[in-house]
Amino acid sequence: MLQNISLRDFVIVDQLELDFSAGFTVLTGETGAGKSILLDALSLVLGERADSSQIREGCNRAEISALFRIDAEQVQHFSQWLDEQGFPVEDGGQSLLLKRTVESTGRSRAFINGSVATLAQLREAGDQLVDIHGQHAHQLLLKGGAQRELLDRHAGLLLLSAEVAQIFKALQDSRRRLQQAENAGQDIERERERLEWQLEELSELSPQDGEWASIQSEHSRLANGAKIISGCQEALEVLSDADNSIESSLSKICGTISGLAEHDPALGSINEALDSAQIQLDEAIHSLNRYLQKVDLDPARLAEVEERMQALHNAARKYRTEVEELPKILQDTSERLDALTASQNIDALREKVKQEETSYLKLAKQLSQKRGLAAADLGKLVTEAMQNLSMAGGRLEIALIPLEEGGSYGLEQIEFLVAGHAGSTPRSLAKVASGGELARISLAISVITSKASFTPTLIFDEVDAGIGGAVAETVGKLLNQLGQSHQILCVTHLPQVAAQGNHHLKVSKSQSVDKTISQVQALGRAERVEEVARMLGGATITDTTRRHARELLEHN
Repeated sequence: MLQNISLRDFVIVDQLELDFSAGFTVLTGETGAGKSILLDALSLVLGERADSSQIREGCNRAEISALFRIDAEQVQHFSQWLDEQGFPVEDGGQSLLLKRTVESTGRSRAFINGSVATLAQLREAGDQLVDIHGQHAHQLLLKGGAQRELLDRHAGLLLLSAEVAQIFKALQDSRRRLQQAENAGQDIERERERLEWQLEELSELSPQDGEWASIQSEHSRLANGAKIISGCQEALEVLSDADNSIESSLSKICGTISGLAEHDPALGSINEALDSAQIQLDEAIHSLNRYLQKVDLDPARLAEVEERMQALHNAARKYRTEVEELPKILQDTSERLDALTASQNIDALREKVKQEETSYLKLAKQLSQKRGLAAADLGKLVTEAMQNLSMAGGRLEIALIPLEEGGSYGLEQIEFLVAGHAGSTPRSLAKVASGGELARISLAISVITSKASFTPTLIFDEVDAGIGGAVAETVGKLLNQLGQSHQILCVTHLPQVAAQGNHHLKVSKSQSVDKTISQVQALGRAERVEEVARMLGGATITDTTRRHARELLEHN
């Protein structure tokens, strides 16, 4: 679970160190206070794209770090993953530190347990630690791809679905090669001979990826060899070899200032700067000497490079392309020749397609069967949840619509169908649900699917928008129940939800003449009463709203 997050100079946060606990934690605050800044920071440290605008105004760099406590069941898995990726294992694998820095230049760096990491590695770790349900999650539900992925994720079918997609791609490639072979007809032999000749010529030339840029650079260095050597020798003459060289003059000045510094300490920093300059000058002189000793400006090599450049240029002109494209033309020629050669045995190609179709159908049918069971289960659970979300009599059905030929995602299209009330016919979610209904259905699905999630920390960012009253209280209870098995963080504007939290964090901002600062405070019982009262009554807090706030908190 998330144990601690630390922010420095991020958006309007100057410095923040925040500890988190297990269970259900709510984050509240006035509009614009920066409630979502914490989630933005967490998203960044989990591998989201960085932007220099995220740095607090007037600062050069933002830093975010997140410390996670690894559950006992995951320690072995994470320790093995860290070892495979080359990262140190800290605290016996029981803790994991992710860090991200963003520079004003736009450059960002990522770290895992103190070692430099790629964003892909950061995302891979983050995907296993945190699942964020954004406030616009309900909009994704309108997309068929998102509905299919949600069902597969709930049923643990993502790997099987990916395997089906991989087999389907191989099948499509085989079908394409078969079609090419069947369409070749009488011209196949003539085309094969032409490709053989072209392949032989290009293979003998053997153009390589990136070769043209490399050989141009080498040619420039070799062609300007005399100028390079002369310039370096002239530089050495001025720096160290001449009677009044910079080296000797600087050495004399350093000695003078060093002696004077003994009489006036104010010259100490100047003396140190001159010593540093002398060291850097010595390094430059040594580097120039080493370069001149090792530089290889062989005229014979220059002739070889020019000959190679001419050969590549002639080939590019012959095939009417750029020199950089020659390696691709070689690869394409080889693949086309392989396809034509294989086409002489069309029966073998047809047999391969038949075998791959059998493999695809076998695996896709397994996926369909498991999807059918999962669809019935998820539909039932969400329907039950809808009854408590002001949608009494409503239900969710998940339809598996068969595809004529199947596809990379299986033999069916997934579509969520909803009936908003008893007696109505379920219809497409996009056509039936209003904005409020869609938000409630999305929340029900998020909570239900999260119960089966192995991700220890679940974050809900204002997913309760568009609901209120008794429905809001039900939402709070659902999240509270979910907090018994997961760490739950929820940004909310609803007092009924906030009152259900095991822990309460309040986000506020303060303004001075020249800056705005966002702060986060962990609330005690009395402070929670005031915050829930504010959420109930707005800017003016009365004894009535305080009493109502106490009642909400006492019932939870």
